[in-house]
Amino acid sequence: MAERGAMRSATISVLVENESGVLARVVGLFSGRGYNIDSLTVAAVEDGRGRSRINIVTSGTDMVIEQIKAQLDRLVPVYRVADLSQDGPHLAREMALIKIICAGEHRAEALRLADAFRARVVDATTESFVFEMTGNPDKLDAFMELMRPLGLAEVSRTGVAAIARGVRVI
Repeated sequence: MAERGAMRSATISVLVENESGVLARVVGLFSGRGYNIDSLTVAAVEDGRGRSRINIVTSGTDMVIEQIKAQLDRLVPVYRVADLSQDGPHLAREMALIKIICAGEHRAEALRLADAFRARVVDATTESFVFEMTGNPDKLDAFMELMRPLGLAEVSRTGVAAIARGVRVI
């Protein structure tokens, strides 16, 4: 476990009632206490039961992360809160659309890197590419860093979708 004062990233999954205003309460908790949200995704799950899953990526010391979890757990209508990054193995994926504006040798290099990272060309003109890429957020960051000198122009990211591995559920 990290030192009490060391900063770490946390992927927190929150199972909530799928009703109006819940997301505003969760985001309000973060903004009211000065916590930053690095990524946020929300989707309905368990349709018959009217529940949604909110995945939040944030960072802080172990004490701050524990505080966030405890405060989230007290919100109504929250059913469960889990720190997937600490509670055991989990999967985290994100999708990004990455626009590169380039010409000449940079085009060939952009395609070579895209192939190495398994990015897919979803749009191409004589001056640009748009790549679609899915994977761990660190992989997306690494790809974008390599594309920067080749003409990285624009990025649109979905945010992290995460789930526990194996039979563990939140």
